[in-house]
Amino acid sequence: MPHKQLPAIPHRLNSPDLAARAAALMLDKHAKAVTILDLRGLTSVTDFFVICTGDSDVQVKAIVDHVDDSLRKAGDKPYHIEGYDKFSWVIVDFVDVVAHVFTPASREYYGLERLWADAKVSDVTEP
Repeated sequence: MPHKQLPAIPHRLNSPDLAARAAALMLDKHAKAVTILDLRGLTSVTDFFVICTGDSDVQVKAIVDHVDDSLRKAGDKPYHIEGYDKFSWVIVDFVDVVAHVFTPASREYYGLERLWADAKVSDVTEP
């Protein structure tokens, strides 16, 4: 009896590549001030924060949906999404990488870059 071929398991990106991919996807939707914080060695909670700003609730939703849908299709399903009902600060948690999409006022108020000032910071711009 011939073997039935199993469906291919999507390849999961390592955390630096996943952070870079999330940042690139944010830029696809014209996110502003895209930043990657490297938290390795500072906390065991996650390896990277990828932070960006959307100018409106509609843009925040578009960025979150694009990151979620694109990475899901590539085999990186988020563990949890928080804040999707309000769109002022949405977290897309991939465990080793946590994407934060803010409105301008929320990003200023919560100041993740200030809270994690010891992290290595990489500003991401379009190529």
